[in-house]
Amino acid sequence: MPHIHFVTGRLAAPSLRTVVVELAARVGFEFTIDVLPIGVAALMTPQWIARHLQLSPHATQIMLPGYCEGDLSPVEIVAGNRLVVCGPRDLRRLHEYFTGQPAPSDYGKFDIEIIAEINHCPRLSLAEVLATAEQLAADGADVIDVGCIPGAAWSGVGDCVKALRDAGHRTSIDSMNPLEIESAVRAGAELVLSVNSSNRAAARDWGCEVVAIPDTPCDLDSLATTVSYLANSGVRLRMDPVLEPIGYGFAASLRRYWEVRERFPDAKMLMGIGNLTELTDADSAAINVLLLGICEELGIRSVLTTQVVNWASSSVRECDLARRLVFQAVQHRMLPKHLEPRLVMLRDEQPLAYGEAELAQLAAELKDHNYRIFAENGKIHLVSAGLHLAHSDPFDLFQQLARQQPKNLDASHAFYLGYEMAKALTALTLSKEYRQDESLDWGLLTRLEASHRPRQSPLPPDWDGRAKQE
Repeated sequence: MPHIHFVTGRLAAPSLRTVVVELAARVGFEFTIDVLPIGVAALMTPQWIARHLQLSPHATQIMLPGYCEGDLSPVEIVAGNRLVVCGPRDLRRLHEYFTGQPAPSDYGKFDIEIIAEINHCPRLSLAEVLATAEQLAADGADVIDVGCIPGAAWSGVGDCVKALRDAGHRTSIDSMNPLEIESAVRAGAELVLSVNSSNRAAARDWGCEVVAIPDTPCDLDSLATTVSYLANSGVRLRMDPVLEPIGYGFAASLRRYWEVRERFPDAKMLMGIGNLTELTDADSAAINVLLLGICEELGIRSVLTTQVVNWASSSVRECDLARRLVFQAVQHRMLPKHLEPRLVMLRDEQPLAYGEAELAQLAAELKDHNYRIFAENGKIHLVSAGLHLAHSDPFDLFQQLARQQPKNLDASHAFYLGYEMAKALTALTLSKEYRQDESLDWGLLTRLEASHRPRQSPLPPDWDGRAKQE
């Protein structure tokens, strides 16, 4: 049986022991807990740990605190042939660390193609089109769709498609105008969106694949007629019954996708999802997951998406993650849960909380006057040596602190605390987990922050825990 030697500081030791006792029985390992002479485990460095480590002779593995930074070789030298690892940054994550079910090793596969439209290309410069296409491709788009403007033929469409092709992009053309389409196809467009009875005769001469649509969304007979015409003419095609917005036949249009799949079980199909993501007052990520889930189950292997309205401005990235999530769920018959945290952006899965008693104990045991900020139970908590202030309003909390007349609150420090309190209030508002000096977790939209809290210089070689911990 493995024997894990946990390394921690004085403040975290009681909580760590409580968690590890339960885990050891559940997972099956023996353990020792090495409480080093320091209050806050996050201040440990590998060099300092190596000097103070008291290894159990039975240990087969050493687990350091997750905040331990730098080269672990000083500890590895002391450890000999024992494995040295850093655990999670929060000991409350140890359950997840030891028992969490990781994503299957083959996670990430997909079979849905993303066609990303650049809307109103005639109104953009060629440089703008190319820059947008580069970003869409980086976000996961497989095909760049050149969006034209109905009612007028764009003379520059061929040059645009050629430039995109020369830049290495697969391209499609979004137009019903045969003149625009012919120019785009000659320049290298591989797919035409879209064809119905108004332009299907010209499709015989294009020599590329087309998307067949009904003359009106609810008229599946017209779609069947166009499909028959194109097939008899030797034109490669995929079918799109047209997704309609909520209030304009959304549920009925979903039913039509089902009906088309039943009538044409082997046909290639496409779903244009922008009518829902762009035309619904809701963040697009969950909508994209739902629609791609429908596509995966119905065998619809391509989607057309746009990124015009701001709440859908990351749709391509969302679709790229969503197609992997739904593929895993459908192909392996497993719930699409705990597999793709980057799609959980607004709220966190389960914010962790210390509780009032533990924060009060922390304030009582701290020896330094550096400020720790916590956000839980509807309040922002400010903790330092002998100090525990809390309030739901960061302005009121700061006034409480000012009344203490602290000597370490210069302008720079006040700015830092204000910034962190604002983050903490955002976390409380959205039920997100707040960790001081770290980014809030916004899933795929997370913007990593550089640390702005000065980290203390390495502890002196002869430090024995009697000096201040920070």
